[in-house]
Amino acid sequence: MSRALRKSPAKIWMLVLLPTFAALFLNNMVAVQGKAPSFRVIALTEHGGIHKPFVDAAKIWLGKLASVNNFTVDYIEDTEKIDDAFLARYDLFIQLKYPPYNWTDAAKASFIKYVEQGKGGWIGFHHATLLGEFDDFQMWPWFHQFMGGIRFKNYIPTFVTGEVTIEDKNHPVMKGITSPFVIQDEEWYTYDTSPRPNVHVLASVDEKTYTPATDLKMGDHR
Repeated sequence: MSRALRKSPAKIWMLVLLPTFAALFLNNMVAVQGKAPSFRVIALTEHGGIHKPFVDAAKIWLGKLASVNNFTVDYIEDTEKIDDAFLARYDLFIQLKYPPYNWTDAAKASFIKYVEQGKGGWIGFHHATLLGEFDDFQMWPWFHQFMGGIRFKNYIPTFVTGEVTIEDKNHPVMKGITSPFVIQDEEWYTYDTSPRPNVHVLASVDEKTYTPATDLKMGDHR
């Protein structure tokens, strides 16, 4: 997050902010067959800072998933290595707390092709949607549209618990998840607009269920 805060044609937009969603996505991508990895994952992680415990915990969690489901995960902490040849080695790109800025031009171009040409999947956690002008970087226009035309507006620094309703129960990502389900102690992001007209919505949070109550809401919070 910034120092100030501290704290494509026919593309299917998917933003996965919750480990539950990602776990189900990964579990449905793979069928364990022998010892050869079924697919390969590259995870771009935030380096250090106040979110290091989140990244460290995610690496342990991903390691367990990889072991059970027979895939591999490699990690990078910047975008220097990202080009066409590098991304061609991977079937899934995880943006693990890494924001959509401070990317090299080559990395941006290769990532755009990777997504728009359907060369691999994408999952984004938290900072992946920190869209705006942060840390002296301008907003990445393509990523802005990739996320449905949203711009980061605020977040709930005091953390609240809320209920999430599944809107597309037939999507593979939602297999086995009861609706609604509760997410505890989350610093929900809010944006300047709902991306609903531009994306395929999988789930949304019912802001009326926030506990404790807060005035930081955006209405249609998908």
